[in-house]
Amino acid sequence: MVSATPPAPADGRRVALLTLGCARNEVDSEELAARLHSDGWQVTTDGEGADVVVVNTCGFVEKAKQDSIQTLLAAAETGAKVVAAGCMAERYGRELAESLPEAQAVLSFDDYPDISDRLQTVLAGTAIDAHTPRDRRELLPLTPVRRAEAAVSLPGHGTPATGSHSGTRSAPIEVDEHTPAHLRPVLRRRLDTGPVASLKLASGCDRRCAFCAIPAFRGAFVSRPPEALLAEAEWLAKTGVRELVLVSENSSSYGKDLGDPRALEKLLPQLAAVDGIVRVRASYLQPAETRPGLVETIATTPGVAPYFDLSFQHSSETVLRRMRRFGSTDRFLELLGSIRELAPEAGARSNFIVGFPGETRADVAELVRFLEEARLDAIGVFDYSDEDGTEAAGLPGKVTAATVKRRYDRLSSLADELCAQRAEQRLGSTVQVLVDSVDGGAVEGRAAHQAPEVDGSTTLVAPAEGGVDLTALCPGDLVQCTVTATEGVDLVAVPEAMISAAPGVAR
Repeated sequence: MVSATPPAPADGRRVALLTLGCARNEVDSEELAARLHSDGWQVTTDGEGADVVVVNTCGFVEKAKQDSIQTLLAAAETGAKVVAAGCMAERYGRELAESLPEAQAVLSFDDYPDISDRLQTVLAGTAIDAHTPRDRRELLPLTPVRRAEAAVSLPGHGTPATGSHSGTRSAPIEVDEHTPAHLRPVLRRRLDTGPVASLKLASGCDRRCAFCAIPAFRGAFVSRPPEALLAEAEWLAKTGVRELVLVSENSSSYGKDLGDPRALEKLLPQLAAVDGIVRVRASYLQPAETRPGLVETIATTPGVAPYFDLSFQHSSETVLRRMRRFGSTDRFLELLGSIRELAPEAGARSNFIVGFPGETRADVAELVRFLEEARLDAIGVFDYSDEDGTEAAGLPGKVTAATVKRRYDRLSSLADELCAQRAEQRLGSTVQVLVDSVDGGAVEGRAAHQAPEVDGSTTLVAPAEGGVDLTALCPGDLVQCTVTATEGVDLVAVPEAMISAAPGVAR
């Protein structure tokens, strides 16, 4: 293998990539960064002094869309050329361009492979016609196993041409299914230096949840080949990554279009075995697709976090059917019970929507029953709002805004109380903490049940005697700790022993 040496920027073109929304967007931005860097752009995440600011927008719910608009407007105030990309840009296209003249261009996912040319066009002052949005599910074959053959732009799936520079490595060989992972090219450039990175399993979704517009603008479900994922995992490990967070719209569907519904069960141990990786975390699991074999793999495989990010959304069977989903309070409790039989301390989190059309007091009571029995470590509560192009927007039985707010406030308060109680149940337990940051003597990390940003964190404090020297800890260290206190969902713990020290760090 020959290490890539991207060309030095010939004309000082500087582009800032600002990313909003989910971890999947972060991966997409790092693919864009690799494409731009390999074409000579200086890539940054700071809009000050940039020639072009690309805002990778989120278009999931109304608040996310407003955040995207505000970020685009703020970027325009810097004097740079402003480009909208990402989900909101894909979802609204020409409509967004017409309503937001501050943006010099609104790009589709189809523009990503030619992102450098598009930005050069913007710098030259030439207008780019915004696209007319279309249902991206229609771009791919209905049969999942035929989708790999389709020539459709899939953000986060990019592979550089064989022998070309990618911004990460080059591969002077022909790549096929037999090419080892360490020789495969990787199209990604990291935009931060932390010990945790997301790894994108797949794009799109084949489910038809009544409240969700994502499949229409992200497209049908397409898995990335295991060989590509292993290659990227190895590359990430060499950049200092210690924890991989597997992301997609629906991770439990991984492999169905590859002809292997057990593909994730096979992939997880392989990723955990990558040199330098100490923790692999799966996220975005659909309860109806979380098979016993997958539960066992996540709960019992060394190096895989016993962590279950389950998309319940509600627990009333009546509401779930209206949402075009499956399950019930008892079925979900049974699933959680099967997890805890294998791993009693396993982490579990989920999100829930209150105020969905037709939701009654009895439905809310059923959801409360579930939450009180489920012992979830983290609970996200969302108040329902109509979304463009979704089935739910046209459903009868709308719940009044005042009632939605009342239910949201009640469930949010209950969630905070229950998650704090769950954290207290971990007092005195032993947890493995990956150190995320060390700042002025304050050491922050996460236990196996705590995913980045969404599930709380663990603060490490100096032991009374013995144990691990707190001042010697560095980001990327994996430490065995004892939980001594809680603060809401957050833990306080004493480091007892080093499990795996971050490599290449002077101590």
